[in-house]
Order: sequence, then structure tokens, then C-alpha cells
Amino acid sequence: MSRSLKKGPFTDPKLLKKILNIKPESGRVIKTWSRASVISPEMVGFTFGVHNGREHLSVHVVENMVGHRLGEFSPTRKFISHGGKMAKSQTKDSK
Repeated sequence: MSRSLKKGPFTDPKLLKKILNIKPESGRVIKTWSRASVISPEMVGFTFGVHNGREHLSVHVVENMVGHRLGEFSPTRKFISHGGKMAKSQTKDSK
């Protein structure tokens, strides 16, 4: 369910404050735990360290990401593979 149009998109005020103090060209990673923040046009060019529950993953914001949330680009789960004899034989054959 989307947020009310009356309220507008949510972006953490602390995150916006951090953006205003530095330039996108500096290459500094801005650490954040606010995965729910919507990417705004002012964020384009910055690199964010988005927390995934264990570590901060670097997310470089480009123009196509505007309107999405920061958490969409920092996966929280890591898929290894399904086990079993069949899976082992398929990985041997593909090598």
C-alpha cells in the first residue's frame, strides 16, 4: 500500500541533512539505517551505505532509482543453493 499523496514521500530528515553538507563528487559513503527512505532527485550521485541487518552495503544512486526505496538495493537475505545429490552432480557437470 502506498503512502498518502497528501503526505508525500518519506525521506529521513537526518539523511537529507547529511546530503546538504557534502558534495556528490567527494566519494564519501553516507551510512544509513533508514531503508524506508524514498530516493529523491537530490540524492543522485551520492553513495549510501545501506544497512542490511548485518553490514552496510554500498549503493551508488543513479537517476533511474528516483522514487524507489533505499532498502530495495540492499538485499537482506543471501541465497546459497539447494542441496542434494542432484544439485552436486549439476555443479560438477557445469564446470
